[in-house]
Amino acid sequence: MGETYIKVRVRASPRDEKFVELNMLVDTGSTYSWLPSNLLEKLGVKPVRKAKFKTITGDVVERAVSHVFVEFEGEIAPTTVVFAENKDSLVFGLHGLESLGLEVDPATRQIRKSEALLALKT
Repeated sequence: MGETYIKVRVRASPRDEKFVELNMLVDTGSTYSWLPSNLLEKLGVKPVRKAKFKTITGDVVERAVSHVFVEFEGEIAPTTVVFAENKDSLVFGLHGLESLGLEVDPATRQIRKSEALLALKT
């Protein structure tokens, strides 16, 4: 299988004129997106809490997390981000995809709009 990338703009707030544009590897196995700590700090993003994460090798690491706004093709949505350290992988996670109403097409590996978001039937 090939890799899927997404080009997004990341902002500290939805109307912030300061942003960074990134071409990120999509990892649907990662709940949150992992961005370099120094980049988040330059945008003015401050950690709001710490969380523990289990890595692909089974190790448990603790990292700071916060919230940013991501933009893809004119759509802006909030998402949770992890303050990645030097050896951490940088990825766009499932929470960011779902916040934007996106999914990865399993056949083509391309990003597409979700036909409908999941909800509980009432």
